Amino acid sequence: MIAVNAVSAASTPPSTPSSATEFTGAGLLCVVAMLNHVALTGGRITVSLTALQLGLSTFVVGGLVAVFAVIPMLMSVRAGQWIDRVGVRRPVTLGNGLVAAGTLLPFAFHTQWALLVSACCIGVGFMLHQVATQDVLGHAEPQRRLRNFSWLSLAMAGSGFSGPLLAGLAIDHLGSRVAFGILALGPLIALAGLRRLQPALRAMDHSLEPAARAVQRRPVMELLKLPPLRRILMVNTILSGAWDTHLFVVPLFGVAIGLSATTIGSILAAFALGTFLIRLTLPFIQTRVRSWTLVRTAMAVTVVDFMVYPLFADVAVLVGLSFVLGLALGCCQPSILSLLHQHTPPGRAAEAVGLRMAFINASQVSLPLTFGALGAVIGIAPLFWAYALALSAGGWANRHPPQDAETPAP
Repeated sequence: MIAVNAVSAASTPPSTPSSATEFTGAGLLCVVAMLNHVALTGGRITVSLTALQLGLSTFVVGGLVAVFAVIPMLMSVRAGQWIDRVGVRRPVTLGNGLVAAGTLLPFAFHTQWALLVSACCIGVGFMLHQVATQDVLGHAEPQRRLRNFSWLSLAMAGSGFSGPLLAGLAIDHLGSRVAFGILALGPLIALAGLRRLQPALRAMDHSLEPAARAVQRRPVMELLKLPPLRRILMVNTILSGAWDTHLFVVPLFGVAIGLSATTIGSILAAFALGTFLIRLTLPFIQTRVRSWTLVRTAMAVTVVDFMVYPLFADVAVLVGLSFVLGLALGCCQPSILSLLHQHTPPGRAAEAVGLRMAFINASQVSLPLTFGALGAVIGIAPLFWAYALALSAGGWANRHPPQDAETPAP
């Protein structure tokens, strides 16, 4: 029986959602996700700065920040399997509640242990909320699915910019305790939004219940045995690593060439601006360009950008290169999420999303450690070239991608 299940899983075609299983509150759910993401991005900064104010060592501060990614990395696959089994309504609400609790706790108790529990709650809660949200938005026909993920990526771009800015302003002018209270407003408002979405979420759960959730749970390694899914996860991890490489290496490179903190921040802001602008235009682009074409173009542009980045010290050029890199990497997430759902066996979409998040979190933990050690030995510039080489290898391995389900409009 186990062998039969394994064979059927490998040969099962990707799910083709019918209109009966499509979610009707995608726009509001993206706003809910954005409000929770503000708490995550602002919470990382507020936790680290509060820890320093409490006199904790930089090692302890690094450990607190790592908790945001390490625990979700270990739990995301199991979370996806649970969501596939019980539906999305309870997990998305529980995740939102954990984010709210994680931001409120340091507001009430300004201690080291409160910060640790806060990092755990926010990290795990946001992971759970995101896996459930991406599962919901993926149950749609191909063009509507791309639209859903375009909305989600645009919301994440806005909150990725506003969360740290809001946290920084609140800490400077009101103190870190009040900053946590302000960040808690986002997930609390999001809970009110989820209350309005309960009927639609319940209908989604009921529509998926009969066939998908009666299937016996199978090992996660079966998903990695599917060539299209394995390729999507590999490309996603490489591109996510390019994002993290830029955010980590550019400050080191800027310091090495004598740039001020404000200038380095401006360069990174140009990247965020490029990401936001490309996501504004994605609904138009995706009706004319296939998903794999977008992904492969982004990889090629990123390789060229990383190759020339360390050759310049002029601020205007670096701002331009950062902006172009934001355009390239910002266009990938909706396409990759859509491809992931397209090639995932029925009943295992949330598990595949959880696997993707596990790889992303592993990259966020391992790359800074690896590049920090390498940078001390080989210098900063070779770090750009080393990752450009990794991107080139990924592009070569992806030279014959599987066919898209969605066909762009003529």
